[in-house]
Order: sequence, then C-alpha cells, then structure tokens
Amino acid sequence: MTNPERQTKAQRQNAAREKARIMREEAKRKQRRNRFIVQGSIGVAIIAVIAIVVLVVVNVSKPTSNAGPKNMISDGFLLTSTTQYVATPAIPHNGKPTPTTQPDDGKAHITLYQDLQCPYCDQFEEANDEQLSQWLDAGTATLEIHPISFLDSSSSGNKYSTRAANALACVANYDPQDFFAVNKALYDDQPEEGTNGRTDAQIIATLKSGGASGTRISDCVKNQTFVGWVGKATNRAMHGTSVPNSSLTQVTGTPTIIVNGKQYPSSTANNLTDPTIFANFVKSTVSGWSPTAASASPTPTPAG
Repeated sequence: MTNPERQTKAQRQNAAREKARIMREEAKRKQRRNRFIVQGSIGVAIIAVIAIVVLVVVNVSKPTSNAGPKNMISDGFLLTSTTQYVATPAIPHNGKPTPTTQPDDGKAHITLYQDLQCPYCDQFEEANDEQLSQWLDAGTATLEIHPISFLDSSSSGNKYSTRAANALACVANYDPQDFFAVNKALYDDQPEEGTNGRTDAQIIATLKSGGASGTRISDCVKNQTFVGWVGKATNRAMHGTSVPNSSLTQVTGTPTIIVNGKQYPSSTANNLTDPTIFANFVKSTVSGWSPTAASASPTPTPAG
C-alpha cells in the first residue's frame, strides 16, 4: 500500500520551484519599494537645498543700502535756526559725504557728534538746549548735528543707538523742519543704559511728540531705512583720518563738540552741565561774538 499524501519527487521539485519564485517576486517588490523611498527622500532633500540656495541668492541680490537721508550730505544736519536748515541732496549708496564749509562770518559754527544713548550727550543737551535755541533763532550761531552709534551694547541687544540715529535720519529726510525739536524729544525720552531701549512704536511716538509723524516716518523707522548709512557715518567719524572743520583725526567719544574749529573740553568737570561755561568758551573762541547780535554774513554751505 502507498501513502496518498506523500508527494513524489517531481511534485516536491515543483513545490520548491514555486516557493522560490514567490520569494524572488517578493524580494523584487521589496527592492522596488525601497528604491522609491530612497528616491523620494533624495527628491525632498534636493528641493530643500534648492529653497535654501534661492533664499541666499535673494538675500545677496538685495544688499542693504548705505545711502544717506536728504539734507545730511555732510553726514550731519546743518541748522540755521530751530526750524530752518540747509537743504542738500542725499549721499548715494557707497558715496562719500561732502564736508560743510564754514565761513569766517562772526557766527559761532557749532558741530556736535552725538549718540542718542549717551548720558553725557543728554547732560549737554539738557543744559544748553535753551541757549542754543536762542543763538540759532537770533542768527548768531549754526548747529551741525552728527548722529552716530557706538553704544548699541548699552541697550541689551535692542541696538537703540543705531535705531534712534536711523529715526533722526528719517526726520531729516521727511520732516526736516522738525529736526531740532525731535532731537530734543529723543533726549527727553532717552532710555537708561542697560535696559531694552525703546520699541519702534515708542520711538515713533517720541518723534510725533517732536512734531514729526505720518506713514513715511513710521515706515522709515520700522524698515530701518537708513541703518546702513548710520553704520557708514559712524565708521567715518570714529575710524577715519580727519574730522572736517577741526584739527581732530577721529571722534573718540560723545559728545564731541567743536566750535569754529576748536574742540570744547567736554570731559572737564561741569563743562557738560553748566551752560555758562560753554557760552564763555564760545565767546573766547569766536572773536567779537555776541549771542544776540545777528550777523548779515551768509550761513555755511556744503563745499562743492
């Protein structure tokens, strides 16, 4: 008798071949799945790399402009009264400033390098604001204000010095008649060193309190339109080879105050806080000068 469930040799060979065939097909399907997964991952990676490259190219193709604001072709804003100024074109991108020519006209030509975060600048402004206003409006003095920024580290990463200088440049460009008042307002609202400085909204509100407002001003502050110029102007003042209308080679600190070519000793005790000391310095520097006797001579203009 024979066992019906027992396979013949031929049957066993056929079964083995069928099993091998099934295993080969399964291996091929698995290989195809793995290949699709790898190809998909590579595709995603390539897309990510392309996106990064495009972003870098876009950023490189849009360099930050270092063009200056209008009315500051010397890197400074030249006031002939508290509301009047010398109008000038802007310094173009990668351009150079044109120093102001100061005539020998009997006036006190005052040049001020300031950092709006600097507490010593605030002391000088607070002590001398009233008499500077009187001299300007009497026509016996001019005031050229150079905002620079080197105290960004004093505002806890907020870069207030740079942002405040940019805001003042925005005013020079769009509301120049309010420059003197806005400069005072920024000092009145000067943040303490080591704090977070001021937000854009707070700076815009301060500018408004000085009379400068509107969409162009607020957009200029938020977009930091003149930050590139602030950096260039600061570098020119502090790392250049000469300071116009003076014997100085560089500005080494703020405030740096120059009257008709002569530097005011601002580091001496009380010289920043006593307006009489500064007034006496001006009188001793400008021959025959009187704070109330207006001169008929022309005001200084940028050299051309």
